[in-house]
Amino acid sequence: QVQLVESGGGLVQAGGSLSLSCAASGTIFMINAMGWYRQAPGKTRALVAVITSDGSTNIADSVKGRFTISRDNAKNTVFLQMNSLKPEDTAVYYCIADVRSTWSDRGSNYWGQGTQVTVSS
Repeated sequence: QVQLVESGGGLVQAGGSLSLSCAASGTIFMINAMGWYRQAPGKTRALVAVITSDGSTNIADSVKGRFTISRDNAKNTVFLQMNSLKPEDTAVYYCIADVRSTWSDRGSNYWGQGTQVTVSS
């Protein structure tokens, strides 16, 4: 079993910054990719950013140039640095990890509990 623990959410004024972190623990052989989704009330969960084990990234157009994703493979941790925040960034942010628990696994997805990010105008 794999558990993802997120931290760093909170309340910030428009134009400010927040940093999120997510640490994976449990039965982990390797992590293929980690990333972040977000979901606002009444909306579907949408991709924010993902990063693979080799450092390749995919960033949503709505946050490109403002958010940066990074990863510490040795600590099984992913980070999201959020700058120039806008009220439209307000959402619950969820960490996701594609985890191989054994050598024979191809990978399974695990989700964090979510952390609230609120941007005031």
